Amino acid sequence: MSPTVLPTPRRPHGLQGRHVLRAFLGFFAAIFVMNGALIYAAITTSSGLVANEPYRKGLHYNERIAADERQARLGWTDKLDVTQHGGIALVLTDSSGQPVSGLKVEAVLGRPATYRQDVRVALREVAPGRYEAQTPPLRAGSWLIALEALANAEDPVYRKKRRLWFSP
Repeated sequence: MSPTVLPTPRRPHGLQGRHVLRAFLGFFAAIFVMNGALIYAAITTSSGLVANEPYRKGLHYNERIAADERQARLGWTDKLDVTQHGGIALVLTDSSGQPVSGLKVEAVLGRPATYRQDVRVALREVAPGRYEAQTPPLRAGSWLIALEALANAEDPVYRKKRRLWFSP
């Protein structure tokens, strides 16, 4: 008697269930990894704040509009110079071209997207109508400067905000 030869099982060729399962799991694994990377980047680069205390600022919105109208009526002009070495110079003149003296001028210099690098400085009057301050050197990129000139301790009479760009 001859031994019985059993046929060897053939492996099916082509697309099978395990291939579909691996592709399905690989696709969603890639989605989860990318979502995780994007969430991490969003959380670590932005505070999410558009404005500090937006509710309080909204309550005083009409007062801010009135202050801007008062500033426009003054007719003051400014010449602002900010260097990458950290020098800030502001020259204020009134509507007749005379220097505006005796103000307390404060500035906040920082990056547009974060408050982490903000620097507050008080500009001192070095000549009639000319106010200056020195900050640490500024790295290349986009910066914002916000100036407030106060005639008394409470109410700013002049405000200026400007975006700056320094090349590498």
